[in-house]
Amino acid sequence: MGGKLFFVGTPIGNLKDITLRALEILSGVDIILAEDKRRTVILLNHYGIKKELISFNSKNWRKKARFVVDRLKQGKKIALVTDSGMPGVSDPGGELARICWKEGIEMDVIPGPSALTSVVAVSGLIHSSFLFLGFIPRGKKRRKLFRGIKDSTHPIVFFESPTRIIETFRDMLNIFGDVDVFVAREMTKVNQEFMKGKLSEILRELESREKILGEFTIVVGTIS
Repeated sequence: MGGKLFFVGTPIGNLKDITLRALEILSGVDIILAEDKRRTVILLNHYGIKKELISFNSKNWRKKARFVVDRLKQGKKIALVTDSGMPGVSDPGGELARICWKEGIEMDVIPGPSALTSVVAVSGLIHSSFLFLGFIPRGKKRRKLFRGIKDSTHPIVFFESPTRIIETFRDMLNIFGDVDVFVAREMTKVNQEFMKGKLSEILRELESREKILGEFTIVVGTIS
């Protein structure tokens, strides 16, 4: 009997934000593929789950894919999780799905939390369609990207790190102008913070801080 690959959604911050079905699957599989084993083991320990953990991320997925496919063909049940949220969003989960479709391997998805859908729900800037950029590049590539979408008629959503958020906002202000933005920092965590207003206002607030921590999810209102 063939194996099965499960794409399992995990919390984006608060460990309580996990479904009963996700816990059932994680408890029942043979192997769990983790973007960062150190982060995944915190979740598993919290719920008393002990499984074989294998690293599977953007740096090693090409080397690990064959191993995963071989184990699946041997009948193993394998779950894929990311550091937070749903696999396949800004991680190599989509590449593994493509390979498994080609190899005829059975797959299932266990829906769960997502920073993308969470920020869409709370931002008040998105009403139907939007453009999702994932983690954006840095420097010249970022500015080229922004210039290419500055005439977009759709709101834009992307992820950014605390070390680059200020320079990213400066580039946005120069290219997009003083647009409406919604910023979510550390969503669902103890230090969760939401900010909404003009880009220049949010930028000034961030520039005034001695230290910026936490991952950011940003919504840019319609530019043109």
